[in-house]
Amino acid sequence: MIDVQNPLLSKLSAFATLTNSERASLGRFDRPRRCFEIGTDLMREGEKNSTAYILLDGWVLSYKLLRSGERQIVDFQVPGDFLGLRSLLLRTADHSIEPVTPIIAVEIGMTDLLRIFRESPRLAAAMLWALSTDGAVVVERLVSLGRRDAIERVAHFFLELGARLKVVGLATGDGYACPLSQYHLADALGLSAVHINRVLRQLREEELMTFRAGKVTFDNFDKLVQIAQFDTAYMDHGGAARE
Repeated sequence: MIDVQNPLLSKLSAFATLTNSERASLGRFDRPRRCFEIGTDLMREGEKNSTAYILLDGWVLSYKLLRSGERQIVDFQVPGDFLGLRSLLLRTADHSIEPVTPIIAVEIGMTDLLRIFRESPRLAAAMLWALSTDGAVVVERLVSLGRRDAIERVAHFFLELGARLKVVGLATGDGYACPLSQYHLADALGLSAVHINRVLRQLREEELMTFRAGKVTFDNFDKLVQIAQFDTAYMDHGGAARE
């Protein structure tokens, strides 16, 4: 059975108080764990009958490549997230998934999902709730790309990541470990790496937040929230961003 430290269990528990029986049903996903190193894609766009995963440890990114070779990062996934579930349902991968760090993941199949849906409707509802939240994050990213300026965009991104990580116990209100590079941020936020560097320096000099040596530190959380107009309502985490 999956233990209480499993990040998927932590994530689903943010949406519903799970019974022992429901926790046991979730334990059906406790398959042999697979490890993937940086540079080894879990999934490539266009693949048929792709396998979906639950991310247990590490970070991955989802991306699409243009004909020019340019990459658009669609989102970053953190422990507790599903990987490639939409591709499993559609039977064709519509994006690629690449590890940002070495990762540990568990494979899931359509049979597993259907069994959970049949045996535990409330657990299935929690899973759908979590997946809907993941979709809302992507929608909010589109708003950032289209309407927020660079400072707002970067601030919102780091606050959002902090809220997501806090749900699975990997962040506090003061900050979190973050393995992303400025090139990752540039590809995700529609800015150049030079512009990202300039924005991060401005945020640091204004004592709002610091991103250095793989660590995000919120120096003035409340002011940062105000600048980014950040509200966790779209993730339905309530006060998860900061207690």
